[in-house]
Amino acid sequence: MSDLFHRAGPGQPPLSGPDPARRSYFSYAAFNDPDGNEWLLQEVTARFPGRIDANATSFASGSDLASAMRRPSVAHGEHEMRTGGQRDENWPDWYAEYMVAEQAGKELPS
Repeated sequence: MSDLFHRAGPGQPPLSGPDPARRSYFSYAAFNDPDGNEWLLQEVTARFPGRIDANATSFASGSDLASAMRRPSVAHGEHEMRTGGQRDENWPDWYAEYMVAEQAGKELPS
């Protein structure tokens, strides 16, 4: 494996060590696998806009998921009050839509 290197900008020659500002997409390392393929690793600390699937949902822990479920629980209670207090048989669908929209930064269902 090569030592870490970075580039000051596109088309610039490689410089020793990681990018001093630790900018995403500027630090690299390279290696060859046993089959002779050359690989280039690139450090990514923050994704460029549009590089993250806004529809993907993930939670780092059970606690994060529980917190994410509490927020739609409150919102769903308000939703049921608006609909006359009747039980909503499709509440799991409503919760799922709420949680995905919230995590993606999209408009929340009412």
